[in-house]
Amino acid sequence: MNRKLAVALCALALAASVVLLNMSCGGGSTTSNNTPPTPPPNSAGKIKHVVIIFQENRTPDNLFHDPALIAAGADISSTELTSTGQTVTMQPGSLGVPYDLSHAHDAFKRMYDNGHMDGADLIQVSCSPGYTGCPPANPHFIYVKAADVSPYFQMAEQYTFGDRMFQTNEGPSFPAHQFIFSGTSAPTQTSNLFISENPNTQPAAGCISPPDSLVTLIGPDGVEGDKIYPCVDHQTLADELTAQNVSWRFYTPTYDYIWTSPTAIEHLCVPNAAPPNATACTGSAFNNVIQYTTKNPAPILTDIASNNLATVSWVIPSAPNSDHASNPAWIGGPSWVASIVNAIGNSPYWSNTAIIVAWDDWGGWPDHVPPPKVIADGVSWGSGYVYGFRVPLIVISPYAKAAYISHTNHDFGSILNFIEQTYGLGQLGWADSNTTDALADCFNFSQTPLTFKNISAPMDAKHFLTDRTPPEGPDND
Repeated sequence: MNRKLAVALCALALAASVVLLNMSCGGGSTTSNNTPPTPPPNSAGKIKHVVIIFQENRTPDNLFHDPALIAAGADISSTELTSTGQTVTMQPGSLGVPYDLSHAHDAFKRMYDNGHMDGADLIQVSCSPGYTGCPPANPHFIYVKAADVSPYFQMAEQYTFGDRMFQTNEGPSFPAHQFIFSGTSAPTQTSNLFISENPNTQPAAGCISPPDSLVTLIGPDGVEGDKIYPCVDHQTLADELTAQNVSWRFYTPTYDYIWTSPTAIEHLCVPNAAPPNATACTGSAFNNVIQYTTKNPAPILTDIASNNLATVSWVIPSAPNSDHASNPAWIGGPSWVASIVNAIGNSPYWSNTAIIVAWDDWGGWPDHVPPPKVIADGVSWGSGYVYGFRVPLIVISPYAKAAYISHTNHDFGSILNFIEQTYGLGQLGWADSNTTDALADCFNFSQTPLTFKNISAPMDAKHFLTDRTPPEGPDND
């Protein structure tokens, strides 16, 4: 059987079973009750801190071409399909490249091609200014060479690597970052629409973006239409945590960029003027939104060192440490993540912390696994915008399964659900409520806690603690 036919049959099987999505596909019927799911057995008290490290714009096929993981059963392909039916062998390349690939919703549709996964070569390539010979031949079909991402390989090989982690939404960074913070990008708590794109003023976004800033909405039919100012108001996981006196922090390079989820939530931001004319967030929640500065360029590391780690932390990178394509100098991501993991691993926090490393979207890079199409209550949940493509997942903890490949379907809602179960919270009624998955297969709370082994990386914590480069958010999506 040729590969294109096999992929098509897989897509048909997924479509036929879509209404039965539950634990196997990370979906289910929408629930509106506020009763948390039953926590995983024997987890009570074992996890006291959760750190979500949210990197940028990669697929497993692009970032984790690791022979050890592949030998252990990870579903990583070295070949991809083109729109003309050709099979292309992926070639090694650098983590930092001088071009970016579109990952707008239209790019998703091109690559997905009704489940054939053969349209990556149709995705727009944008070369960064000043680089010659760009784009190279077959710019889409590269995987990152091992030398550039060795720290990631070490983490994935030692702990749990998920090869069925799907970006919840089918679009770029701004809505993806809303999903990891709130489980939705809906304009209001009762809306059946999602924000599907980055603002036209990107990288500026949120309730303090320019007055002419607009984002596109998508309906249950998967059709994009109206545009709104990118200041929304729905409940977030931070609201749940605050209500139960569970501490949280959101570490970010800048307040007003597409990666800073809280800025786009009006009741958290409390803008200093009625949108769209605000210039600053004044809400008390922003005591928990920690911006990088030249004096303190890595506050997550200083908080770990000073025994000041919050119960739940979101860690957003500065652009050079984000894994985002478009700049050959942006290669610090693996070392950045390793510095945080090592800081926790060599501290008292190791004994009770779960570190979840995920990537916000696929970045336009090819992947061979078609995502499940989630249809749950049709109009009320994501039938036209859920799921997106695979992104990598690494779960690191003394209770993470060692050298384990998780083939269970996960999405961003799984992470929210894990936190809600761990701390006895309710549910938001979005991605967290539409999955029965809570990363349960990634943990074994009965095992002897794993002893931490340092992750080797080109740059250590000292580099990030003394880096006086002005903090930088994304220059595009």
